[in-house]
Amino acid sequence: MKNGRRNLLFLSVGLLGASYASVAPSFAQRPTTPSVIRGVVPLQDQSNLAARLLAAHNRERAAVGVPLLRWDPALAASAASYGPALAAMGRLEHSPRAGRPFESENLWMGSRRAYTPEQMVGTWASEKAYFRPGIFPNVSTTGNWLDVSHYTQMIWRSTTAVGCALHAAANTDYLICRYAPKGNRDGQRVP
Repeated sequence: MKNGRRNLLFLSVGLLGASYASVAPSFAQRPTTPSVIRGVVPLQDQSNLAARLLAAHNRERAAVGVPLLRWDPALAASAASYGPALAAMGRLEHSPRAGRPFESENLWMGSRRAYTPEQMVGTWASEKAYFRPGIFPNVSTTGNWLDVSHYTQMIWRSTTAVGCALHAAANTDYLICRYAPKGNRDGQRVP
């Protein structure tokens, strides 16, 4: 905790690299989350979590008029395989692209059991405040596409599937979402 507020980090999906952002939520109360088993918890085994994560993604997609995503258990398993590495590093760093050539990845970390699935995905969705429709990578009002890259992946028109996993470490939860076909491709219109 910093200044009495929970800390939350998430990593921008980058084709050219990664950037970190720190967000201190303005929640008045500590949110509740479903309990999870310590360690890797593929969300396809936690149907309530999977349904909530998928719904959070699809609310954003519906708002901009792009087709809804479907849940993909193979993407969820792929995401789950990376959880232990994130926990071992204790920070967010994208998995090697060579191991996921057809998948994009959004990463999130926060205090253990302090956030709901909707709040986790909501940190990515909050980037829409800086989003402007256009040709990628010129889609951010800040001039830096990394400021909106989680959100653009969530609403990427040609992405049809998502699968996520929650890795629970001692004091930290890590959410890994994988998307296919991957988005954030230069020269394509968003949304």
